[in-house]
Amino acid sequence: MKMLLGDIPVDVVKKDIKNVHLSVHPPAGSVRISAPRAMNDDSIRCFALSRLGWIRKQQHKFIQQDRETPREYLERESHFVWGERRLLRIEEKEATPSIQLQHRSILMQVRPGTGTEKKQQLLDDWYRQQLKSVIPEFITNWEKKTGVQVTEFGVRKMKTRWGTCNPQAKRIWLNLELAKKPKECLEYIVVHEMVHLIEPTHNKHFAELMNTFLPQWKHYRDLLNRLPVRHEDWGY
Repeated sequence: MKMLLGDIPVDVVKKDIKNVHLSVHPPAGSVRISAPRAMNDDSIRCFALSRLGWIRKQQHKFIQQDRETPREYLERESHFVWGERRLLRIEEKEATPSIQLQHRSILMQVRPGTGTEKKQQLLDDWYRQQLKSVIPEFITNWEKKTGVQVTEFGVRKMKTRWGTCNPQAKRIWLNLELAKKPKECLEYIVVHEMVHLIEPTHNKHFAELMNTFLPQWKHYRDLLNRLPVRHEDWGY
């Protein structure tokens, strides 16, 4: 269900929970409310209005976050890998396209005349491979610490979330953009989504679990939300 608080759209989901929960999500500042099924719409609106100042404050923080300039995939253009800036090097060659990470650069080998879209796809596929090479180790490590079993994980582009999960299927998904962020930020999101397999909402119990498993989680959350995000129209 959609609800408007002035000019702010709010996604409202009613669930089998005891308490109402409000959250504002990076990078777009989208607002979501999870409410008990028995809670009527007027009560949900009153609750949201009582937190309107906090909502605007959180949205302003995300709006002020740095944005990358549009990527054109040109020689010596800056790209990030695990939180470090690298210069893109383009080598045109009649051979299978490839990406190679070098000391301070990313070497992209493409066929002559390759367009921007195909270069982007090539780099995105490489980023996906980087994530899939490290995520299993994180999951295995945190399965031992949390007692949570992940049946499947995936990587995909997401506009409004760093990660998501399906508690019933024990499946988690991670944002492709995390390959550009420090690895500790990726690990934080993995833990975050795994804890959601125990507690689906961002309530007090969720925070207690995060404090137990990853005491410095708020530091990593703030670090992730300070880093530049992809240039895009981050609409709701």
